[in-house]
Amino acid sequence: MTAALPPTATLPETGVDEESLLALIPPYRVILHNDDHNSMDHVVESLVQCVPSLTVEAAAAIMFEAHNEGQATVIECPRETAEHYREALESRGLTATIEPA
Repeated sequence: MTAALPPTATLPETGVDEESLLALIPPYRVILHNDDHNSMDHVVESLVQCVPSLTVEAAAAIMFEAHNEGQATVIECPRETAEHYREALESRGLTATIEPA
């Protein structure tokens, strides 16, 4: 004899509430600052190596924005990841900071 399931079985909600997620893990911006020491090629190469989600084209756009505006947002991500990216960029001689998004 097989056990019968209740006629209206309700499953729990599995969706993630984005507002709750942002409250738990607030985003941070990684900011690249312009400098007079690094070549444009080095900056683009460093961005691509340090932030794996960036394409060469996106890295070039970030580099040009920092060059023309004095700074540019590299990526928004959780704080721990932002700190990792900042340290990686600094290890390649770039100037980078993080701030709450």
